[in-house]
Amino acid sequence: MQLRRYQEQAIADLRDGFSRSYSSLLLVMPTGSGKTVVFTEIARRATQKHKTVFVLVHRRELINQASNKLSIAGVQHGIIAAGFPASTQNVQVASVQTLVRRLNSLTSEPDLIIIDEAHHAVAGSWQKIIDRFPNAKRIGVTATPSRLDGRGLGSHFDILVQGPSVDQLENLGFLSPHKVYAPPPKADLSNVKTRAGDYAKDQLSEIMDRPTITGDAISHYRRLADGLPAIAFCCSIKHATSVCASFKAAGYRAKLVTGNMPMEERDEAISGLADGRTQVLCSVDVVSEGTDVPAVSAAILLRPTQSEALYLQQVGRILRPQTGKIAIVLDHVGSTIKHGFVDDVRVWSLDSKPKRKKNDEPAPSVRQCPMCFAAFKPQPVCPCCGHEFPVKPKRQLTQREGELKEMRRQDAIERREKRKEQGRARTLPELLALADRKGYKRGWAYKIFYGRKY
Repeated sequence: MQLRRYQEQAIADLRDGFSRSYSSLLLVMPTGSGKTVVFTEIARRATQKHKTVFVLVHRRELINQASNKLSIAGVQHGIIAAGFPASTQNVQVASVQTLVRRLNSLTSEPDLIIIDEAHHAVAGSWQKIIDRFPNAKRIGVTATPSRLDGRGLGSHFDILVQGPSVDQLENLGFLSPHKVYAPPPKADLSNVKTRAGDYAKDQLSEIMDRPTITGDAISHYRRLADGLPAIAFCCSIKHATSVCASFKAAGYRAKLVTGNMPMEERDEAISGLADGRTQVLCSVDVVSEGTDVPAVSAAILLRPTQSEALYLQQVGRILRPQTGKIAIVLDHVGSTIKHGFVDDVRVWSLDSKPKRKKNDEPAPSVRQCPMCFAAFKPQPVCPCCGHEFPVKPKRQLTQREGELKEMRRQDAIERREKRKEQGRARTLPELLALADRKGYKRGWAYKIFYGRKY
C-alpha cells in the first residue's frame, strides 16, 4: 500500500510520541484524508513484530471499512462482532459493544489499541475496554477531536498529533474543491433548548419540518446541484421521512436511511449514490461518520447544530475526490456562518473549550452574495456569479511626522539566524520543539511544516 507523504509523516510523528514515553496518542486528520489507511499500515507493521492489535469501532459501517482496508493491505485479521466466528489472528477489528460483552472470555491481550472515531472514546463502554488493558499502547484517530459539551480529550490522550488541513489537501488534489451556498435560514432557533451540548432534537425537528424550508431546499438543489448525488442531513426520522417524500414528489430518486433500518436496506440506499439509483439520501445520524462514497457531490444541511465536529463530519462526506468534481454545500441552517468554512485552518487541542454564552458567537469571516447566495471568504467580487460589492470610501489618512528607524546590522543577522534555525527543523516534532523553546503557539509549527512543498 503506497502511502502519501503526509500519511508517512503521521506515522513517524506517532512513533516519535511513543519514543518519548507517551502511551496514548491522538491523531487528527480531516475526513477523507485516509485515516483508515494510516492505522491499517500501523497494524501491518505491528504484525511484522508479532504484536497483537485491536481496532475499536462503534458502527457496522466502520467495521466493514477497516476490514476492507486491512484485506487490501494483506493483513490477516478477525472480527469481533455479532455474527462473526471467533479467530486467533493477531489483528482484530472489534465492535465496542460486542467486545465489552466478551472481555472476560478473551484469551489474548492487545499490545496496541487503535480507536477509530476517537472523539467517542469517552463513553462508558470504551473506558471499560481501556481499563481492562492498562498496559496496551493506544492510538486514537479522528477528524474532529471535540465533544458537544466542550470538554477536551486530555484526560484520555497524552498528546495530539495534527495532520494537514482540508485546505492543504484540496490544494494537493487529495480532497475535492467545493463551493458553499447559504440561503437565508427560514427557521427561528432562538427558543430551542439545548440538551447535551446541542439543540434539543424534538424541538428542532418540529421547527425544521415545514414545507417552506423543505421547498426551499428542493428549489436550491434543483438550481445548483440538479441530479448530483446528495446527502440531506435531517433532524429526526419524522423530518427525514418528510424531506424524502418531498424530494420524491419533486421527481427525484430519494431514499431514506436511519439507524433503525435493517443493515441490508441501509447499505443498498447508500450504495445507490454511487450508481445513480439514489440521487438524494435523506439521513438521520447515519452517514455523518464512516461513509466513503466519492460520487457524493452535494451536502444539503437541514439540521442546525451547535457542534462544530458534527458540521465538519457532515461536509466532509462530500469532499472525497473524483475527476472533475466540485462539491456543493447547500447550507440552509447557517452552519457555515456559525462554525466557519470546512477548509479554515483549525489548530486542535486536547484542552477543554471555554463555554460560550448563548449569543456570544465569534465574528465570522464569511461573505454572502445577495444575488446567488454563495458564501465565500471576503473578497470584492462573488466568485460564483460575479456580483461586485460596493466599495466603501477609504478613510482619509492624516500625515504625522515620524522617525524612520535604522535597521541595525545585528537585526539582519538575527533574522537570518531565525530563518536558518527554522530551516534546520526538518520534521514536525523538531518544529514543535522549536515552537516550545521560542514560546510560539504550536499552530506555527503546523503552518510552517505543511506550508512546505510535498
